[in-house]
Amino acid sequence: MSKPFNPTLGFEDVETSYQSASQRIRVSSEAWVRRWLYCPNCGQEELSQAAANKPALDFFCPGCQEQFELKSKKGGFGPKVVDGAYDSLCQRLSSNSNPNFAFLSYNGNTQTVEQLFVVPKHFFVPDIIERRKPLSPTARRAGWVGCNIRLSQVPEAGKIHIVRNGHPLSKATVQELWHKTLFLREKKLEARGWLIEVMACCDALVKSEFEIEDIYEFERHLSALYPGNNNVKAKIRQQLQVLRDAGYLEFLGGGRYRLR
Repeated sequence: MSKPFNPTLGFEDVETSYQSASQRIRVSSEAWVRRWLYCPNCGQEELSQAAANKPALDFFCPGCQEQFELKSKKGGFGPKVVDGAYDSLCQRLSSNSNPNFAFLSYNGNTQTVEQLFVVPKHFFVPDIIERRKPLSPTARRAGWVGCNIRLSQVPEAGKIHIVRNGHPLSKATVQELWHKTLFLREKKLEARGWLIEVMACCDALVKSEFEIEDIYEFERHLSALYPGNNNVKAKIRQQLQVLRDAGYLEFLGGGRYRLR
């Protein structure tokens, strides 16, 4: 961050105005983001806050028009994050109005931001959205179907940290990581899904260099995700080539690759 960094959320500034703890969390975290967060795409120093009644949108960049939806939580985020209506989010996946998601977690004792990372919108594919059970017939919104964001399915390259363990990363680093995966926006939804799954398989190996045979070990997993594909190994080779051409992977020869 180029601005002086202050991780304090400042709950005391809103406690008298809002009785609900969830309201205080929302208002405090939005105020912090408005004050300190910049655009990871173009580097604009401040984001603008959207109108209060704007659905699925909290902030936008006045420069490049990137949009952001904020999720705030005390403590770390788990493998799943509760979101809104399932059908609405699925419809947004292929829309230009689909926002990027910012995930902010804070320390409840010190009231300071511990983690802030952004998942760019091009990582949101159907496999990352989990449909929840409809609400019971006795519920106020009977039959309503919500969804979870499966953060565990997002590759590490799709979690761009701006603050990690209470310390900000440099803006140059954040923007470099952001632009590293923008090639995914050029791909159609299904093609993106395959690429993201193969990226996640590369992450699962937990090593920077690997052989194509290592990725072939995920053949059964990928076949279950894409049962209509009868030649998964060929599809894996194709995805590795796309990732290589995009600069995400480096081809070392002899079926060996290196994560950049």
